[in-house]
Amino acid sequence: MDSTALMDAYGRKLLAELQANARLSVAELGRRIGLSATATAERMRQMEEIGILRGYTVEIDREALGLEVLAFIRMSCNGPQYHRLLDYVHTLEEIRECHHLTGGDDLLLKVTTTSMADLEALIEALLPYGTVITSLVLSTPVERRSFAVTGKLVTVTKKQPPRRR
Repeated sequence: MDSTALMDAYGRKLLAELQANARLSVAELGRRIGLSATATAERMRQMEEIGILRGYTVEIDREALGLEVLAFIRMSCNGPQYHRLLDYVHTLEEIRECHHLTGGDDLLLKVTTTSMADLEALIEALLPYGTVITSLVLSTPVERRSFAVTGKLVTVTKKQPPRRR
């Protein structure tokens, strides 16, 4: 099925409700979006099948697990090391996310460790693969946002600038 057909008003309402609370029953989701439970379950199945919905997750407080340190590591490496580095980062449970970048850096890694000593050990383990630049996270003013399911973003560039008097 085509993803555009699933991204109608019902599909967008469904995604908004799931982002707000993925634990709602199919019957409750259906009530909220205006479809029967059967139609809602079928819509969800189709969205899962084509990859719009990729999973239902739980958020866990990393500090409750003893993961006190949150950092971002930028890496750049020479050509032959790149694929070896990618293979290696897949084996490290400290790495929460890995993004391939344009620009001067090759990868951006989001990492968590239990201590500064563990972060230092992780950095040392990455050094053979290239240049490592680390930034510690002091706080997180915006943790994770829901996607704008309308498909329209209101960005700074679209907002009217304040008028001067």
